[in-house]
Amino acid sequence: MDGGVVTGRTVRVGGREIYFGEAGSGPVVMLLHGGGPGASGVANYSRNLESLARRFRVIVPDLPGYGRSEKWIDRSDPFGHLARMVGGLLDELGIDSAHLVGNSYGGAAALRLALDRPGKVGRMVLMGPGGIGTTRSLPTPGLNALLDYYRGEGPSRDKLRRFILDYLVADGTQVPEELIEQRYRASIDPEVVANPPLRRPSGPLALRTLWRMDFTRDARLRTLIHPTLVIWGAQDKVNRPAGGRTLAETMPNCDLYLAANTGHWVQWERAELFNALATAFLAG
Repeated sequence: MDGGVVTGRTVRVGGREIYFGEAGSGPVVMLLHGGGPGASGVANYSRNLESLARRFRVIVPDLPGYGRSEKWIDRSDPFGHLARMVGGLLDELGIDSAHLVGNSYGGAAALRLALDRPGKVGRMVLMGPGGIGTTRSLPTPGLNALLDYYRGEGPSRDKLRRFILDYLVADGTQVPEELIEQRYRASIDPEVVANPPLRRPSGPLALRTLWRMDFTRDARLRTLIHPTLVIWGAQDKVNRPAGGRTLAETMPNCDLYLAANTGHWVQWERAELFNALATAFLAG
């Protein structure tokens, strides 16, 4: 890798173990992965790390519940918990502030950290972030497939293949079988199966949890002045592309790029385009 070898280690944040990879040098950029079954940090940004590490110190955590990080998340406020862990990781590493790049679940974590601890965040690049109008309409077919992965008959290779090929990307012929197998093996980790990190809120406080997970109901969004680039796949079947315009019209300093013929995994599907846009934007 031109930007340096990826090294990894685990630190304790709020009493929980968080694993992260790191490469490159320069201004700090943290990459936050999505919440699909079998996701992890370095694997989800495999087509972006080398390019970004040429200009930045890139930190890529496995979010709580995924990869080599601890398999626990606060069900009452999932995005708030993610934000606390991401901010806490920066604290543990002695980093005053960082640029954040977040895809889907990771995009929601980035937004929540910027809302809760604005001084901790520089610029943001968000790709199809979660939590945009999620309580104002029925879930998309892709989001339903994601949330149902551990339900019913439980996880399977076929369920994961359908989710990735039918919903995660616009062109399933791009996806190698090895990637599906890698994510499937990660998705059936016994600790994950026992405590899936992403599931439908349930119980008497479910509505309150859902509202906490919808940023369009948070008045602070209109005052979030961080320079932000939203990149949304025009064929996204997990989070509706209309969410991009919602953010652009709500946040004071938000630019929007709609990527044609692209699904939910824009940094992987359109890696060359994404790397160029993200590098230029984060460099200011």
